[in-house]
Amino acid sequence: MSAPNPDPEARTVNLFAPEFARCPQEVYARMHAECPVARAAITNSPVISRYEDVIWALRHPDLFSSEMELQMALGTERPMIPQQIDPPAQTRYRKLLDPHFSRKKMAELEPDMRGYANDLIDRFIDAGRCDFDPDFAVPLPCTAFLRLIGLPLSDLEFFLELKNGIIRPQLKTQSIDQEVNRTARVESGRQIYAYFEEVIDDRTARPGDDLMTQLVHAEIGGERLSRNEILDICFLLLLAGLDTVTATLGCNIAYLAANPKQRRSLVEKPELTDGAVEELLRWETPVTGVPRVARKDMTVGGLEIKEGELVTLLLGAADIDADEFEASDRVDFERARNRHLAFGGGPHRCLGSHLARMELRVAMQEWHRRIPEYQVAPGEAPRYSPGIREVLYLPLVWDAPR
Repeated sequence: MSAPNPDPEARTVNLFAPEFARCPQEVYARMHAECPVARAAITNSPVISRYEDVIWALRHPDLFSSEMELQMALGTERPMIPQQIDPPAQTRYRKLLDPHFSRKKMAELEPDMRGYANDLIDRFIDAGRCDFDPDFAVPLPCTAFLRLIGLPLSDLEFFLELKNGIIRPQLKTQSIDQEVNRTARVESGRQIYAYFEEVIDDRTARPGDDLMTQLVHAEIGGERLSRNEILDICFLLLLAGLDTVTATLGCNIAYLAANPKQRRSLVEKPELTDGAVEELLRWETPVTGVPRVARKDMTVGGLEIKEGELVTLLLGAADIDADEFEASDRVDFERARNRHLAFGGGPHRCLGSHLARMELRVAMQEWHRRIPEYQVAPGEAPRYSPGIREVLYLPLVWDAPR
């Protein structure tokens, strides 16, 4: 674990500041140098930034628990499954769900993903410009996810509204008041539960060939999942499936637009794409941190953490830690050893990591095959959201095909 730091109580970090969303790497570097374990500016809760501390915490759910339904309200009535429960109960659900998101299963979806990507590009390539988030980064992974789970594409806008009501309620409420945003989350959560109640009834009466049907008829230990268990799984799948790949795609393309030499390396050598996906996950880490609840009093990096405190494990900071990554401040698509934590670690490692990797690889390959040269529109600048770093505004331009 990291060495004790001087006067950690005097150090705070604002994880929701606009400059943090825009360029968190500068904040991470200052934390590593000055205070590897700090306190959040708004909540005064502990924030852990060093790789060895973060991976240690991720691997010890007995000390840093994911069971936090009371401490972190996301509009849920119960913990989301399997993300907000710990082993051994969590392990049973992962054994049920992991096969549905295996590398082999995701490979079967790849041809359709390439078709979706090109259909989207066809809509705007001749215009020589697009707003990357709504025109490509949102619809591509969302279309793939909705087809996998078996939900209608016509409901996408409704799903996005509900998802943002949970993850980014401030965009809807135009308020930073925590109570106002908590109320918005609760209302969005109520609508998510109500929607999936109807889907469960439909798949019970009319089974289909999709993940929703498989969940409705799934068994653990010879017993069917309860209605609440299915609802709590679906709540998590909706949030994760409609947000994190979109956020990652936007961060990746914004980086490449600002770094034309590295962009051209992908155009000239598409075989570098897998390495680029991993390295940009490391460098950008759109899910900047994950919350955990301390299960006992402890001291980490010289900071006293009390039992019951909500602790943020800062994945993004861990991913640029010079003690773990050689030349950590350099983006290297051919990095030989890249044990990044963009998908978390330990028993709660991201369920959909194989799906995300496939979507990112396909999206970046097809985009650069069709639109090899692009830049941010002159006079414009990307606009990032805090928390999960989605590029809400990324206007791109290129020379339209003749």
